[in-house]
Amino acid sequence: MEVAIVLFDGFDDLDAVGPLEVFGHAGSRLAVEAGLYTPEPRERVTSAHGLVLRPDGVLPVSPADVDLVVVPGGGWNAGAATGVRAQVDSGCLPEALARLHERGVTVASVCTGAMLLAAAGLTSGRPAVTHHGATNELRASGAEVVEARVVDTGDVLTAAGVTAGIDLALHVLEREYGSETATRVAETIAHERRGPVVTTEE
Repeated sequence: MEVAIVLFDGFDDLDAVGPLEVFGHAGSRLAVEAGLYTPEPRERVTSAHGLVLRPDGVLPVSPADVDLVVVPGGGWNAGAATGVRAQVDSGCLPEALARLHERGVTVASVCTGAMLLAAAGLTSGRPAVTHHGATNELRASGAEVVEARVVDTGDVLTAAGVTAGIDLALHVLEREYGSETATRVAETIAHERRGPVVTTEE
C-alpha cells in the first residue's frame, strides 16, 4: 500500500506525523510505504508549530503511484494566513484531490483537513467528521456530520481533531491487513485506540 501524506505550510504537526508514524511501523513488516508530498514543488514545508520538513516529492497524479492520500488540517479555526484556508483559497490541492479520487484513489483527512475534502466535493452528501471547531462549516458544505472518531465511507475517510489521525491510520491498517496488524502497531507505539469508528457503504 502506497500512502501519500500531504504537506503544506501551516499544516498541524501531529495530523501528518501521527499517521506517518503508524504507517512507518506497519511498513517494517508489511508492504506499506508512506511518504510526504506537497501539492506543488517545494524544498521545505513549515508546520503550524514551526517544524520544518523536507518533502519526498510532489503529490502523485496517477493511481499507479498511490493508494491512499492523507490530508492534515491546520490553521482553519485560527484564521491563519497559511494552512487549510490558504489551500482552499488557492484551489490547487482540492483540484488534485478531486482528480485522484475520480481515478480511484482513496482520500482521507485528519481534523480540519476535512474542509479540503469538502472543497474538492468529496464529502457532500456523505457522513463525515472534523475538528469540533469546524463542524458547522463542514455541515454547511453539504456533509452529513456525525459523532465519531473516524468515519469510513469506503473511498473517503475523515477523522476528528488532531490525535484522531493515529486512530484513522490504525483503522486503515485493520481494514486492509486485519485487526492483529492494527493491534500490534498500536501496542508498539503505546497508543490506546479510541472510537467510535462509523463505517458506511457508498
